[in-house]
Amino acid sequence: MNTNVHTTAANARRAVEAAPQAIADAVQEGSERITPALVQAAERAESLVRQSADALRDHATQLRERAADASDRTAGYIRDEPLKSVLIAAAAGAALMAVANLALRSRQPN
Repeated sequence: MNTNVHTTAANARRAVEAAPQAIADAVQEGSERITPALVQAAERAESLVRQSADALRDHATQLRERAADASDRTAGYIRDEPLKSVLIAAAAGAALMAVANLALRSRQPN
């Protein structure tokens, strides 16, 4: 019976002594499995960021072109119809002032 206790104690001691190496091996194996997945995920993320940046750049370019086109058309209209342009601008300004006055009056206490 005493031999069984010594054998069990020796086995337990060997298990305890081997545990740090077993843990290190498990961590190493886990990192070897996880690292390629992390690299792949990082590459996908980088690709998505690149695609998003390209899409935003293209959209910004289109908006700039539209704004330039609208500016050119407006300048052409003003050049072709100067009196009508002034009257439209004056009417728009008067409408904005009326809306602003109404907004200010609604905020003032009675």
